[in-house]
Amino acid sequence: MSRVGNKVITVPAGVELKAEGVNFSAKGPLGSLSTVIPASVSYSFEEGALRFSRDGNRPQERADHGLARALVNNLVVGVTQGFSKILELEGTGYKWEVRGRQVVMNMGYSHTITIDLPEGVNCEIKGSVCEVKGIDKQVVGFIAAAIRRVRKVEPYKGKGIRYRGEFVRRKAGKAGAK
Repeated sequence: MSRVGNKVITVPAGVELKAEGVNFSAKGPLGSLSTVIPASVSYSFEEGALRFSRDGNRPQERADHGLARALVNNLVVGVTQGFSKILELEGTGYKWEVRGRQVVMNMGYSHTITIDLPEGVNCEIKGSVCEVKGIDKQVVGFIAAAIRRVRKVEPYKGKGIRYRGEFVRRKAGKAGAK
């Protein structure tokens, strides 16, 4: 059985969750979102709770069971609490700032790099910490990954952009090669 798919989603007060076939939409205090779940998964509303079940036991159906529950749960959490990713910058001469709806970065290249922020995603930079916030988990993760991709952490000095809490395996330099 799918452990993720079997969990019940409780719909908090103030959240309006609608289902029309395979289309789900959620409206809450932070905004509204919608998603499409796989057709092989069925659902039922029971007293403010949403349960998912599947018809068969094939590997794809088991995967879709957990996927459907996770997608709808991300809608509910997104419109109530929102999502955020925190990035940290390490390295001499590396700088980043937010200008309007863009993140402008000087990362040691001959040019500045700009990343446009889509609607619904905000970015706050305080020193060497950048927090990407929004209600859509996929878009927040995509923008955070795009920022990180500009200068990944290198393994010798640890310079670059990393997620908060990310472990970077360090290597010995020339001196360690004897």
